Amino acid sequence: MTNRKAEILILCEDLQQEVFARSCLIAYGFNRRKIRSLKSPKGKGAGSQFVLESFPNEVRVYRSRSANLALFLVVLIDADNYTHRERLSHLENTLINAGLAPRMLEEKIAVFIPKRNIETWIHYSMHEVVNEENIYPKLSNQSDCKPYLENLIAQCREDRLIDPPPSLQHGRAELRRIL
Repeated sequence: MTNRKAEILILCEDLQQEVFARSCLIAYGFNRRKIRSLKSPKGKGAGSQFVLESFPNEVRVYRSRSANLALFLVVLIDADNYTHRERLSHLENTLINAGLAPRMLEEKIAVFIPKRNIETWIHYSMHEVVNEENIYPKLSNQSDCKPYLENLIAQCREDRLIDPPPSLQHGRAELRRIL
């Protein structure tokens, strides 16, 4: 299976997460026309709640279609005040509560959990020293992160990240797992 033929769904909280995920996937050779996204509607509540509520259904759809198609499900949810492990447990519990099996290692379902939020990773990509306790400001234009992301992706591919935040290290492991 080649990345160019794969269909990908990005399940995320907001436009900034979508831009981040889409840029990464395209840089790794996925066809931009095969990438769809499902993000929280503006003004309809917390984005993290939307992802938690949508996750079981999207896993169900992925599992029903993945036997016949090259599919990927890419999930982004901010850790906010939770730990990486706690937020991952929240997602896994939604599957169990929906009567679904937990995510299996061979499934092409990647879960990215930036601590506090995606802006931590974006500001890291802008060569800022970051920690995972501070809240970093959103960019006025979400696509302004693309040149920095390209550099970050190159560093990830070449294994030359310098002191990345722990949540980004987890994200990198998730990406490697599905590739």
